[in-house]
Amino acid sequence: MSQYRVLPGPEHFLPPAAASMGIRLPNPGEAHINGVIVSEEKAYEEAARQFLMAKVPTLFPGPLVLWAWNEKAAKKATAIRHLYNTLKECVQPGQKPMLIPMPDYRPKYPKINPEVEINPNHPNLTIWHNKIDCCMFIGVHCHQANLSLKIIRGGTSCYTIAMCAQAGHEDAMLSFRDASVEKIMTLADWVRKLKGTVQPRLTSAKSGASN
Repeated sequence: MSQYRVLPGPEHFLPPAAASMGIRLPNPGEAHINGVIVSEEKAYEEAARQFLMAKVPTLFPGPLVLWAWNEKAAKKATAIRHLYNTLKECVQPGQKPMLIPMPDYRPKYPKINPEVEINPNHPNLTIWHNKIDCCMFIGVHCHQANLSLKIIRGGTSCYTIAMCAQAGHEDAMLSFRDASVEKIMTLADWVRKLKGTVQPRLTSAKSGASN
């Protein structure tokens, strides 16, 4: 049997947890791409490349960085804003960077407003509505991030990146661990470094449902 890889979907209705398929988390100083352990430097370059290829590259900051719990959270929020501004400066005409918050984890019924928020219980609604084809989760508690990443992989073709403050996320296509202000700024530097060298796709993400 071929080795499982964490790839853009739509995979199927109930995609397996990547950990159950043998995908392991990176050690400090490492990252993973599609479930393969790589150096952080390679992951920075690939993440920047995916952002610059995307029609709608999007950042999804969560409660750990949206609210000023402490000085560290406030500094991370400032770095995320810098990354977003860098994306806006470096994309080409026809690309639309977005920053959509995940302010809390409560299910929103009967529906959420996908133009202004994403919810871990039905993140695909925000992906579909905005035609997001590459996104990055940051500042989201691990269990909520993994739930979102599995749903996105199951029902959309969106490329997922996770910058985790802990050990990383197996269910993302690309994951960093030990997120810090310095790592966010390094990713922004890579986006600027690759500006003008990456051909954007300029096609919408596919979904696994009619919408």
